[in-house]
Amino acid sequence: MSITYRYSLLMSLLITITVLMLTYFANYQMETHFREYLVERQIYISQNPDGITTIDMVMGPIELTMLSSVHQSLLWIGIGMIIVGLAASYVLARDITVPLRKLNLGAQAVASGQYDYQVPVVTNDEVGQLAGAFNQMSKSLAENQVLRQKLFVDIAHEMKTPLAIIQGNLEGILDGVIEANPDQIKSLLEETVHLNRIIVDLRDLSLAEAGQLVLEKTPTDINTLISRSVQMLQPLAEDKQVALKQMLGAVPELQVDAGRMIQVIYNLLTNAIRYTPENGLVTISSSQVSEKGADWVRIQVQDTGIGMKAEDLSFVFNHFYRADASRDRKSGGAGLGLAIVKQLVERHQGYVTVSSVLGQGSLFEVYLPHKS
Repeated sequence: MSITYRYSLLMSLLITITVLMLTYFANYQMETHFREYLVERQIYISQNPDGITTIDMVMGPIELTMLSSVHQSLLWIGIGMIIVGLAASYVLARDITVPLRKLNLGAQAVASGQYDYQVPVVTNDEVGQLAGAFNQMSKSLAENQVLRQKLFVDIAHEMKTPLAIIQGNLEGILDGVIEANPDQIKSLLEETVHLNRIIVDLRDLSLAEAGQLVLEKTPTDINTLISRSVQMLQPLAEDKQVALKQMLGAVPELQVDAGRMIQVIYNLLTNAIRYTPENGLVTISSSQVSEKGADWVRIQVQDTGIGMKAEDLSFVFNHFYRADASRDRKSGGAGLGLAIVKQLVERHQGYVTVSSVLGQGSLFEVYLPHKS
């Protein structure tokens, strides 16, 4: 039996019981008071053989007809109230169950793969709020489905190119068209390193997003990690003729995973160097600041590169996103570095921001919590 009929039956039962009780008490009270009225207005005094005087009321045909009429009126009024209550309870039940049926249809549609299915929201009550929450959920599922499909396409594209290069060169070597000299082998090695980096980045990213990335936190000097990262990237900066500058302030030790934090700094510096032209400048600095009512250690990476459009800023931390779509995978990377930065920083209960001016450069800021 559906909720509508069960709810209607329950309400009808309650209304029927209520009406019957009211009718009974109304009849009882009316007849009692009517008899008292007759006693006061019209009485008959008699004396029985034992000498006891009794007082009887006189109820003629008119009085009996009146009582019968009142009883019938109350009965019809009760029946009418039951019918009205039944109709009202059925309408009320439909108002509740019809939106629930639509939600049920929507849930079945989402389960079958129609992630963008929306149900109508016609009220502002609890059922309407539930419908609104359902629509928000289905919208999020549809967006995630689009992102997931795009992610698969991007992964296939990123891995296809190096695999095609490796396959083509190996086939050329087997056919004797290409000589297997050290330079050729080095080129193939670079492609395998690129493939391995994509796979490792995807693994780290998926673990971080799932909250399963294990962090080995120890007291760490952030300035030491910055200096180490700058030292590692100095050859890349010199090769591009980009100056690397450090401005390290007095900051306290933090409980962080040193390896993951080097990965954050390395990715930010690599991104800045890649998008900074010759004779440009990349500056990394550290400082202790108070933001949002808490103490933070702030790491800033600023470049004098090509910058980004305002509409691109909300996408820079997405998977495989490149603000400059014209750059190839070697000069622009795979597009996973900043996504990993965001996830790793958030795993440390911090956050990262970006600001940029097209043609002037970009500024990335990492905030890591510090508890005194």
